[in-house]
Amino acid sequence: MARGLFVTGTDTGVGKTVVAVALLEALKRAGVRALGMKPVAAGIDADATLNDDVRALVAASGLSSDSRSINPYAFVPAVAPHLAAAAVGDSIKLSRIVEAYGELSRSADVVIVEGAGGALVPLTDRDDMLDIAAELRLPLLLVVGVRLGCLNHARLTALAIRLRGLECIGWVANRIDPAMVLAEENVATLRDALPAPLIGDVGWNQPARFGVAALRTLRLIDA
Repeated sequence: MARGLFVTGTDTGVGKTVVAVALLEALKRAGVRALGMKPVAAGIDADATLNDDVRALVAASGLSSDSRSINPYAFVPAVAPHLAAAAVGDSIKLSRIVEAYGELSRSADVVIVEGAGGALVPLTDRDDMLDIAAELRLPLLLVVGVRLGCLNHARLTALAIRLRGLECIGWVANRIDPAMVLAEENVATLRDALPAPLIGDVGWNQPARFGVAALRTLRLIDA
C-alpha cells in the first residue's frame, strides 16, 4: 500500500485543498508518484463534472487515475455530506471509500486524502469524517483557519482526533482573515497547545509551499 496522509481542518473553507495541493506539488518536485483523493465532495457547478476541490487535486497529482476512485462520492448540493446523500437517495459507505483508496494506492507511492468540512462532519447517522481516516489507517494533518475562534476550534479538533485513537502528526496555520487581531499571538498559543509540530504558516492570499523537511515530518518520504 502507498504511504498516505489525511488532511482535515477546523472547519469548512479553512484551506484544506490549498494545503493538499501544495503537498502534491512538493511530492512531484521530490520525484514521488503521488495522487490526491477526496472521498466525499459536495457542491458541483451545473456545467461541471467535478467539484472544484477535486479538480484542483487532479491537476496537482503527479499521475492520472479514474475520477471515481479519486472522488467516490460527488453530490451537487453544497451541503453536509449525509444530507447531500439523502437528498438523492444515496448513502455513504466506508467500504467503498476503502476500495477506492486501495485502487489509488496500487498505482502511487503516496496518496493525499482530503476530508470535507471539519473533522466531525457526519457521513451517515453513525459515521463521520474521522472514520475515513480510521478505516484507511492514516495519520492526520490539521489545517487551522487562523481567525477569531481558532484556538477553541483547533484544540477541540485535536482532542477529537486523540480520543478516536488517531494521530495528528502536524498542523498548518492558514491566515484566512487578514484583519485578525493578535494573529501572531494566536499562532504562538497553538504552537504550545497542539500535540504536533507546525509544518507550515500560510500568509493571507499567499500560496502554500512545502519543502523536503515538511514531507519528512509528515512521513511522506524517508528521513
